[in-house]
Amino acid sequence: MSQINPQDPQNAPRDPLAERIVEQAIFSSRWLMAPIYLGLIGALGILIVTFFRELIHAIPDVMSMEEADVILLILSLVDISLAGNLVLIILFSGYENFVSKIGPAQHRDRPAWMGKVDFSGLKSKLIASIVAISAIHLLKIFMDLGKYTEQQLMWYTIIHLSFVVSGVGFALMDFIDSKSKSKSK
Repeated sequence: MSQINPQDPQNAPRDPLAERIVEQAIFSSRWLMAPIYLGLIGALGILIVTFFRELIHAIPDVMSMEEADVILLILSLVDISLAGNLVLIILFSGYENFVSKIGPAQHRDRPAWMGKVDFSGLKSKLIASIVAISAIHLLKIFMDLGKYTEQQLMWYTIIHLSFVVSGVGFALMDFIDSKSKSKSK
């Protein structure tokens, strides 16, 4: 028959009050992220100003713009729009996954994906948005090749491809993880 050794840390009595206080502090620390999400709302405001600055700046010249310049303008506006979508995805999903459920989220205009994007989905949407933004930026560069050296073009392409490879890697990790979870059930 084995004897209980009171000197063994596993047999030491637990202090439930101290444990509850520590756990409550850890649980409450999620609210430290709230100011960051409020800051992302400010980032959306910056994107709105940037979007309309680009649009208003181009309006006087729109009738005399070359087709390539029109396409570059549109790509710039789409790029800003994708960045805004990315900020919204992070804002909604991050807040709901890591801080608290959004109360007015039961509104009839609630996005269908809201509340359904877990950390893995957030990661996938994030990398997909980054790849799309990078691709648009690379397309804008290719439409104006004269401004860039061969070395700059090479590095822009390498950076874009690294985003693509990262996205494929994340997707592969999620696929492997989901397969291992389904086998363990």
